[in-house]
Formats: sequence, structure tokens, C-alpha cells
Amino acid sequence: MRIDLHTHSTASDGTDTPAELVLRAAAEGLDVIALTDHDTTRGHAEAIEALPEGLTLVTGAELSCRWNGISMHMLAYLFDPKEPRLLAERELVRDDRVPRAHAMIAKLRELGVPITWEQVARIAGDGSVGRPHLASALVELGVVDSVSDAFTPEWLADGGRAYVEKHETDPFEAIRLVKAAGGVTVFAHPAASKRGRTVPESAIADLAAAGLDGIEVDHMDHDPATRARLRGLAQELGLLTTGSSDYHGSRKTCVLGEYTTDPEVYGEITRRATGAFPVPGTGGRRGVQPCRSPL
Repeated sequence: MRIDLHTHSTASDGTDTPAELVLRAAAEGLDVIALTDHDTTRGHAEAIEALPEGLTLVTGAELSCRWNGISMHMLAYLFDPKEPRLLAERELVRDDRVPRAHAMIAKLRELGVPITWEQVARIAGDGSVGRPHLASALVELGVVDSVSDAFTPEWLADGGRAYVEKHETDPFEAIRLVKAAGGVTVFAHPAASKRGRTVPESAIADLAAAGLDGIEVDHMDHDPATRARLRGLAQELGLLTTGSSDYHGSRKTCVLGEYTTDPEVYGEITRRATGAFPVPGTGGRRGVQPCRSPL
């Protein structure tokens, strides 16, 4: 089995629609894919409707968190998307994205970049606006050569000249909320130092003690030595280890299935989840519901 547990669609900052994403995943020979858009589950229904036979969808989201001033992301899998407390927190994070984007645009304009809200909104479309959309605007304007080049201290990286903080969930609260919604939590790319400061291993130990299920080890932003170190830490702390592409379509250079998750780990994730079932593809059957219990 080929299992990719971290992907994004146009519901947040990817460039493939949810339907295009699942069809592409099937064409790439994947057996399981997780749709984990930032702080939203809006793409799930479209992905389920288009899900081809032979591909299983894991519903999820990537939650924006902050620990001691350091931004971090928490992958949440197979939770009840209508659980009210987790839903309210996701909406709070998502609603703060628009004023934050306006503030970052203002900073960029002060730096001499002729970026506009209209340009960013066009790029974001129906997705939850975020830094990758601003980065794409900088590419369009010829300010940087690639989206990755925009995530530097000169521009949009954490603490960068045009960076503005947004509301982000305390990771311990995120774990509690996801667990209460029947979900499973995995710390996304915990050692991706190219993105900015990372949390120390002591904090990962504290998160594990609070109920964190796993850490994403095999990821494009982790070199071999980092992956080996994280694998050892996970074994020491009793955490699951996952691998994923963090696919964003054409916005990033990674490809679907570039890194994958061991089938035994995937099986353990599904065993621990009580909020939703993985959804098997039926060739695009309409009306499939991901929740375990009636809504």
C-alpha cells in the first residue's frame, strides 16, 4: 500500500481542487490519501464525491498552533468535523487569516512591493487565504523566483520583514480538542528549520505526555540525519511515525507520494480514531458521509 497522509487542495493553499487531487492521487498509484487543508474541512465533500474506486480518503485538517511564540502545525485525522468546540476553534483561526493578510500586504507595500488585496484574493480563490497566496503574488510580481524564496526573513518567514502573527491554537489545547472529537494528532514536519524556529525535543516529549499520537518524520523538509533523529525520538516517546508529501500542487516542488506512511502505522491511526471512518472510493458515488455516528 502507498499511503500519503498530508496534502492540500484549493480549500486552503493548494492548486488542485479536492476532486482533482483525489483523481491525481489515483493516477499516481496511491492507495490512501489524507486531505489536510489548513484549519478547514471544506474540501472533504467534493473529494468524497469524486473519490475513484481503489483510493481511500482519510479526512483531516492541518491545525495552526503556536508554542512559546513558535509556529507549529498539527495534523488531525478522522475527527468529527461537526464537533462544536473544535469547529469553533478552527473558525476562529480561519477568520483571522483575512485581517492578517491585509496587514502583511500593508507591510509589503511599505517595502515597495506593489501587491494588492485584489491580487491575493484572486490567487486564493475560495481557499483560506494564507502566506502561500502572498508568496505566489510575489512570484507573479517578479519579486522572488519561487514560493519557497518568499519564505525568508527578507519577506514572509516567521519574524520576517512582512510577517504578521495570526491567532493560533495552543498545541496542548489542539490535542485535547481533537481527542474530544474522536481524532488522532500528528505533529507535522517538527524539525523543518528552513521554515523558521522549531520547538525543542523537550516540548515534543511534553506533547506526547499530553496525548500526541505521532510525529511526521519522512518529509521533504527533513534531511536523512534529521529523519533518523526524529525516528529515534519517536521510539523513545512511544509515538507513531508518518511520512507524507505535504503536496500543494504547483505551489511547491513536492509530488504526491514522495514520502509515504507504513501501512501498520496507518492501521493504528484508524484503530485509534472514533470520530470518522476512512472513506473507500466507489467511483464517484454521491452522498457518502465520513462520520461514524448519525449527524
